[in-house]
Amino acid sequence: MPRNTVAGAGSAAGGEGGAPEPSSPVQKVWKPELYKLQLEAPAPCPLRCQRTLPLPPAKSTAAAVEANNAAGRLYGSEYHGLMGHLEAEQLLANARDGSYLVRLSPQSDGYYTLSLRYNKTPKNYKILHKPGVGHYLLGQDKRFDTVHDMVADGLINFHMQLHASPIIQQINQQTRNCYQQSPYMTLNGRKLRALSNEMGGKGAAAANPGSLEAATKSKGVEAEAKPKLEEETPLPALDPMPLVYEKLHHFKVHTFKGLNWCEFCANFLWGFTAQGVKCEACGFVAHTKCSELVPPKCVPDLKRIRGVFGTDLTTMVQLEPHHLIPFVVRRCVEEVEARGMLQEGIYRVSGFADEIEALKLALDRDGEKTDMSETTYGNVNVIAGTLKLYLRLLPVPLITFQAYPSFMAAGRNGKQAEQLQLMTEAVRHLPPAHYTCLQYMLEHLKRVASHYAVNKMNEHNLATVFAPTLIATPQHMTNLTEEIFMLSSLIAHCKTIFARN
Repeated sequence: MPRNTVAGAGSAAGGEGGAPEPSSPVQKVWKPELYKLQLEAPAPCPLRCQRTLPLPPAKSTAAAVEANNAAGRLYGSEYHGLMGHLEAEQLLANARDGSYLVRLSPQSDGYYTLSLRYNKTPKNYKILHKPGVGHYLLGQDKRFDTVHDMVADGLINFHMQLHASPIIQQINQQTRNCYQQSPYMTLNGRKLRALSNEMGGKGAAAANPGSLEAATKSKGVEAEAKPKLEEETPLPALDPMPLVYEKLHHFKVHTFKGLNWCEFCANFLWGFTAQGVKCEACGFVAHTKCSELVPPKCVPDLKRIRGVFGTDLTTMVQLEPHHLIPFVVRRCVEEVEARGMLQEGIYRVSGFADEIEALKLALDRDGEKTDMSETTYGNVNVIAGTLKLYLRLLPVPLITFQAYPSFMAAGRNGKQAEQLQLMTEAVRHLPPAHYTCLQYMLEHLKRVASHYAVNKMNEHNLATVFAPTLIATPQHMTNLTEEIFMLSSLIAHCKTIFARN
């Protein structure tokens, strides 16, 4: 099955149980290239001072002596005291890319100098520090808790400028027409339609003057809400929002914790601080450049149902400190194991697309409290399809980009004992949230395969279905024979592999 086939989102045909999952033109939502480039950027490496710091000149004032001592306390062992740029460059010449030190330039006037090496070239920057504000470069707005974070952010930006210019150029050449195909619309189109219908009555408009209906019928309620002129070109029919609705977004520069992607262009928000902007009203996340193209259709009510689909796995686990497994995965697996283990073609047969979308909306809106009982969702393939959709929409797949080569090398080893040992080592390359969730999923799939005589889904069949969803395969790859074999082996031997860890 091609990597770009949507797992569990195809329309079912031919009976309540659905049909074998069809191929779909819909591709994965998020683009991984900038994220992978950030992973390849050199890591910060402080050059520790190996000498006793020279005392300030004899004529130095007490204030100058104290400032020198304070710098040593502030910057730590990477502070080299009074040092000219030639001496700093000599130190960096024999160091690897990413190495840095802090020094006091002989020409300094109230600042210190950060010297670092990137692409075999030394670079020097004036840096300052304010208590309660942080470290920052002279003349720039970004603030950092540590010099290490400042260097890490700088190295990533250097790396992007050197290697990502074609992608950044594509981002800069986008038009407003990209909005309809954006991740924002892909993930939230149904929610926007639901909100539009929910708020469409007169009663809703009266009760909620900030609603869509009120914005279209009560022009005086909100200064930003105004009807469009009739002669304007109408938006495409796919737009779930009323044509007359218009409300400006309130974008502000934002420092994102964890991994985040632009909801307009689908590319990664790179860097350590001020990576992009976020609408304070509805939560729309974007690159600063992309935010200039976002139509003025802010829907504040969307913020309460932004949900979990399309959110990075590590971020999700941090939001649920009492559970190591995201609730969507946990609830879906529990339902499948309660009433789908003997269902022929479970995970291979798709549920109805509309029902999967309805359950996705419910999980985003109601979270753990979502009713997933047989009474509400009688077709268990809808539950299975929703689980596959959740895993497919992860920005970083369960088997990550970094770990993928190790898993594939293990799968190619023909000696089973060595293969299992290599797979044991490969899973150690996964972040904790991915490690735990992968173990949970593999053990679940192993239990599904144990009922092969009835459900016709053995390890290989399950691996065929899940390989495009769980594995960070290279883009445009359609032949997943090796990935399927590797995943099949992971499922078959998951108890042994994880027991060793």
